[in-house]
Amino acid sequence: MLRIRTLVIASSLALGACSQSSEPADKAAPAPASTAPAAPASAATTAAKPMSENPFFAQSTLPFQAPPFDKIHDADYQPALEEGMKQHLVEVEAIANQTEAPTFENTLVALEKSGALLTRVVLAFSAVTAANTNDTLQKVEEEESPRLTEHSDAIRLNDKLFKRIETLYNERATLKLDPESERLLEYYYNDFVHAGARLSDADKTKLKELNKEESALSTQFTNRLLAATKSGALLVDDKAKLDGLSDGDINAAVKAAADRKLDGKYVITLQNTTQQPALKDLNDRDTREKLFKASWDRAEHGDANDTRELVSRIAQLRADQAKLLGFPSYAAWKLDDQMAKTPQTAEKFMERLVPAAVARATVEAKDIQSVIDKEKGGFKAEAWDWDHYAEKVRKARYDLDEAQIKPYFELDSVLQNGVFFAANQLYGLTFKERKDIPVYQPDVRVFEVFDKDGTSMALFYADYFKRDNKGGGAWMSNFVQQSKLFGTKPVIYNVANFTKPADGQPALLSFDDVVTMFHEFGHGLHGIFANQQYPILSGTSTARDFVEFPSQFNEHWASDPKVFANYAKHYKTGEPMPAELVEKIKKAGSFNQGYAMSELISAALLDMQWHMLPAGAPKQDVDAFETQALKKAGFTMAQVPPRYRSSYFQHIWGNGYAAGYYAYLWTQMLDADAFQWFTEHGGLTRENGQIFRDKILSRGNTVELGKLYRDFRGKEPSIEPMLKDRGLK
Repeated sequence: MLRIRTLVIASSLALGACSQSSEPADKAAPAPASTAPAAPASAATTAAKPMSENPFFAQSTLPFQAPPFDKIHDADYQPALEEGMKQHLVEVEAIANQTEAPTFENTLVALEKSGALLTRVVLAFSAVTAANTNDTLQKVEEEESPRLTEHSDAIRLNDKLFKRIETLYNERATLKLDPESERLLEYYYNDFVHAGARLSDADKTKLKELNKEESALSTQFTNRLLAATKSGALLVDDKAKLDGLSDGDINAAVKAAADRKLDGKYVITLQNTTQQPALKDLNDRDTREKLFKASWDRAEHGDANDTRELVSRIAQLRADQAKLLGFPSYAAWKLDDQMAKTPQTAEKFMERLVPAAVARATVEAKDIQSVIDKEKGGFKAEAWDWDHYAEKVRKARYDLDEAQIKPYFELDSVLQNGVFFAANQLYGLTFKERKDIPVYQPDVRVFEVFDKDGTSMALFYADYFKRDNKGGGAWMSNFVQQSKLFGTKPVIYNVANFTKPADGQPALLSFDDVVTMFHEFGHGLHGIFANQQYPILSGTSTARDFVEFPSQFNEHWASDPKVFANYAKHYKTGEPMPAELVEKIKKAGSFNQGYAMSELISAALLDMQWHMLPAGAPKQDVDAFETQALKKAGFTMAQVPPRYRSSYFQHIWGNGYAAGYYAYLWTQMLDADAFQWFTEHGGLTRENGQIFRDKILSRGNTVELGKLYRDFRGKEPSIEPMLKDRGLK
């Protein structure tokens, strides 16, 4: 997932800015070497610095202008955010109020150069509040998120500024701009119009109030959900109840309990999705049911962490926002500038997938029930049984045991001999670990990325282990954006939630975890290869239903025979995975796809139903609305729940994917179709990688995205490769 926190959305104009240094970022003085990366100090022990000493108030002197996390304390963020907004507004007002006629340079380039301080702090702050938060940072986030929304509105709804942009837009045929500059002008004009620049003053005032409330509630949702997920972890007293879990998983449960001062007990922490990894291995049905229900009800206990009131109010606010902006629903407004263009197009696309997915899931359910009956279980399969018995079906059908394959997927080997190796084979990239770059948490690793000619081109941070103070799921974003305007190179990070092993033990992954690493690094490549003049068009700054394309495409290389053989080696012996086990994984590749597609489609359609509510609709009963929405979509199998319920659907209530979760399916079509091109042209070759880099990964948002894809593929994308790839045809 590309991580776009509410905080960042609220100040997206600031994201168009970077440091105004004209020197290349990697020419900055390096940080002093250290034996271990430093974590930021707590605000509880560190007072706020004077402005002159706040580390955000000057451009970082680290390589690539990376954030100086060894100098940043919790108390530094809020004053830097406040001062950043203040400085940015002064700069924007100067642009809007100048007496000279608008030109591309004095208006649009000036806007791109504004907000340097705010950009620095927002990018760092949004990263730590997602991956390493605490009570202090959450309080700052809740206070500053609505202020950042007001800040964004003060810019986008500035009438004088919009008139300058509109004048340039109307005169664009005479400006003789280069293609990227034309795209920048088009972007700013459409962005301002989409945000309400043409509204009356009275309606602008109403919109600002709605935006402010929505932003505040979205941040509250994120913080409540983090707390609900932590408190919802399953506490187990008896080790016998954990029968089936590996020694590594049991050790992790012991550690999780010890971290909570529950010595002698076991804690299974929750991940962000409905289904939980341990359900596949747990033999005790009662424990499976308790774990599933802990996940299912995590944010619905009627306590301080219950999110349902927030969900219903956010949906109502978004419908009202859309009405003010002239759209029948929030989904119609949100998709207006996406590839799909309308919610009806997105729904029609998904509806094409529903019959095949449900039919396949129905067959899979019968297979699962057959195993239960054969074992004389005496019960009907429920949602908490699915993964457990699906694994038995898989073992019987393909003789594949997850416990057999995990020893071949040690995290560092997957990263360096898999993810990095594929990037080398396709694009010529090489990687060198840096120990001198400070990080925000000791588990984080940093790598310098070198191009095929040896040129240093980016920094890459890897933060893979789950923590209670980290949001669920996996994502990518930037600490520094690439921009030729400023000479800045990309500083990228990937975050995941893999189980951290006990001290001295290897971090062994499931194949799903392996695919997640390749996925997020696909986002990373999209950022690393950014080659834009203007930061607001750089790298992953594309429509939501395009941005998941490079990441999902990169997943294919996890299974490529050459790549797989290079990383899938036993962590003890170094021996490659036996050919027969590799063949079993390959044959099992389309297994359980009816379930996988159904849980994804149902979540995407649930998202769309929430955001197609019209303005004036009453606040919804969240549980009743969810039940009705899934029934309408054709998903009535209780054994196949949606990947996310409304009450813990962080993507749509806190991460910028509102009315956009369908993008994962839409981009599956693009990635399968693009991989078909690779298959037709020889697969994993440097030549093919260069074409994909030149035509997709390096282009950012400089070309209309449908045209960008057609220029690469030579035709419109086809859904057929996706259906075949997912085993639905």
